[in-house]
Amino acid sequence: AKAVIWTTTPWTIPSNKAVAFNPAISYGLYEVTGRPEECWCRIGDRYLLADKLAAEVLTKSRLDESMYRRLRDVSSDELSALVMAHPFRGLEGAEGFWDYDVPMIDGDHVTDDAGTGFVHTAPSHGADDYECFMKRNWLDRMTHNVGEESEFLPHVPFFADLQVFDRKGKEGKANAAVIDKLVEAGAIIARGRVTHSYPHSWRSKAPVIFRNTPQWFAAIDREVGDGQDSYGRTIRERALTSIDQLVDWTPRTGRNRLYSMIEARPDWVLSRQRAWGVPLTCFTKKGALPTDEDFLLRNEAVNARIAEAFEADGADVWYMEGAKVRFLGDIVNPDDYDQVFDVLDVWFDSGSTHAFVLRDRADGTEDGIADVYMEGTDQHRGWFHSSLLQACGTLGRAPYRNVVTHGFTLDEKGMKMSKSLGNTIVPEAVVKQYGADILRLWVAQADYTNDQRIGPEILKGTADSYRRLRNTMRFMLGSLGDFTEADRVDPSDMPELERWVLHRLAELDHTVRTGYAAFDFQGVFQALFNFATTDLSAFYFDIRKDALYCDGDTLNRRAARTVLDILFHRLTTWLAPILVFTMEEVWLERFPGDDSSVHLVDFPETPGDWLDEPLAAKWAKVRRARRVVTAALEIQRREKVIGASLEAAPVVHVRDGEMLDALRSVNFADVAITSAVSLTGDPLPQEAFRLPEIEGVGVVFETAEGEKCQRCWKILPDVGTHAHEGTCKRCDEALG
Repeated sequence: AKAVIWTTTPWTIPSNKAVAFNPAISYGLYEVTGRPEECWCRIGDRYLLADKLAAEVLTKSRLDESMYRRLRDVSSDELSALVMAHPFRGLEGAEGFWDYDVPMIDGDHVTDDAGTGFVHTAPSHGADDYECFMKRNWLDRMTHNVGEESEFLPHVPFFADLQVFDRKGKEGKANAAVIDKLVEAGAIIARGRVTHSYPHSWRSKAPVIFRNTPQWFAAIDREVGDGQDSYGRTIRERALTSIDQLVDWTPRTGRNRLYSMIEARPDWVLSRQRAWGVPLTCFTKKGALPTDEDFLLRNEAVNARIAEAFEADGADVWYMEGAKVRFLGDIVNPDDYDQVFDVLDVWFDSGSTHAFVLRDRADGTEDGIADVYMEGTDQHRGWFHSSLLQACGTLGRAPYRNVVTHGFTLDEKGMKMSKSLGNTIVPEAVVKQYGADILRLWVAQADYTNDQRIGPEILKGTADSYRRLRNTMRFMLGSLGDFTEADRVDPSDMPELERWVLHRLAELDHTVRTGYAAFDFQGVFQALFNFATTDLSAFYFDIRKDALYCDGDTLNRRAARTVLDILFHRLTTWLAPILVFTMEEVWLERFPGDDSSVHLVDFPETPGDWLDEPLAAKWAKVRRARRVVTAALEIQRREKVIGASLEAAPVVHVRDGEMLDALRSVNFADVAITSAVSLTGDPLPQEAFRLPEIEGVGVVFETAEGEKCQRCWKILPDVGTHAHEGTCKRCDEALG
């Protein structure tokens, strides 16, 4: 009987080494009892076929149901015991090339969805076929019949030099020649033409074929025996230990992904056969097999000579005429060895960066371990992966302490950027329009652990955030122009409002330091931005600009300027890693000089006693009451009853006794930016303005009594009664 196979790649038949079946499929023995005039089947021929596919196969062979019969079942035990002959066995002119036994093997990849239920197995050209042979440790049964140009090699009878595909990617003559030879051998019962999907190179768009090639590997489960076994005796053990014990992962999912890859990966193939790349500087002994102990030349003197030549003249010396004699002469006989011209996998190149970037540094980085590797999510399979394996083989551990993974950049609609779609955002164009810090700020505002979106509207929002931060810094610069140490006030002597700012700085100091240490740039920026815009610009600066502009040499003014100086040193250094150019510009505006730079200044240490939770709780109540007053006055301003909040002297009704005490203990008129304020615990009148989210506070609008001070713009009863015309008492004293 004959096992019938079906293939769309006839050119692989000369490399057949087995036929695969699936024990879960029902098979039968079929006999030809009749035939039409034009048919390759012969009466009496017996075929092994999957029962589900037999009728279809025999119909394509031009046999109808009256021309064949099923003789019996064929068990998987019978199939597994079969030894077959290659269809080209014994052909004249083949010189016994195919006179070898072909085993029947079981394989889960065989189905009865299409074909015959049997799969021709050429382990040198099919992935499933290859795995079947590797599982059986049949590496020695592989063929090597097809060369780099997809041509049959000279030793293959009948088909030498015939190509599967020509240089233009068009079908060569190999398929047709093999089919013709099958017809000649009486080894084909049907043929037809089908169009099917073939693998293609994504770069050149040309079709590609699979073929086995000799390669160099790093065995990741073989004990290394180099004395660096603190974290394991094999590369895999060291890598898995490093992932769990020596490296912090941001986000944590990066750990899980790389761990599962390392845990399941096979040995690492190091070599490539390309016209460019870093050469694998090896010599092999002529006539030796890869399994022989002396196959690879291991000679320290030769390696030292190669390293010296590469250091002096670059990797191209490997390809220069006489290179073999240059490297081997006077050490071993060059005629006894072949020079290897394979090149290293590019991932080995990139994975080696830690060795030549981090070692032997002048800054005292002695261990060569990187603080952080940062790349995209695809590098779990790439740079992170290859660096880990390479370092575990040479250093005995991972080459990094932290691995930070980011997503990919999409357009505003979440679409992948593409030139054909015209939705690409070019960094140079963003820098040209907005400046480099806007691009950096966009990164800091994004959750980089996921894919990020960017586009014109998003960048407009980023630019607005940048302007608001810049205005915060400009306000501080304007108020600190002539600040000296003589103006400094000790925190213990400061008013409550200034001590509240110091409390917020102490909170932020922890947020900033822990955030940067965890690579949480978004969290750091968001905390600083909210502080600068909400706590400072909209609250503290809004209140204290009156004292800064109008006070004389008062405690309020000196304390405010001391806090502004403290704020300046912290905000510039805290934001410098994100807004590198802007913070440098701000720093040099205040401290010009050739040796001055914000990037040479560490984060200032923040005293722990600045934290004051009771004070913070008190001022939280003050700010809540202020919100109600501000909202009430905004209605009056919108209705043009007043032009500015200083024209008001509202009556504030407060139900909560603690809040009322808090408001009475501070200058609430200054806090609310009104000329006067009345505080009362009386019940809230019906007409009082309220905010639904702040219960127990109501505001009744009243206008301020008196004249407008021409200097501070407050409306006070005493304006016009002092030496300086049109001033209040404070401004009169400030003028001297």
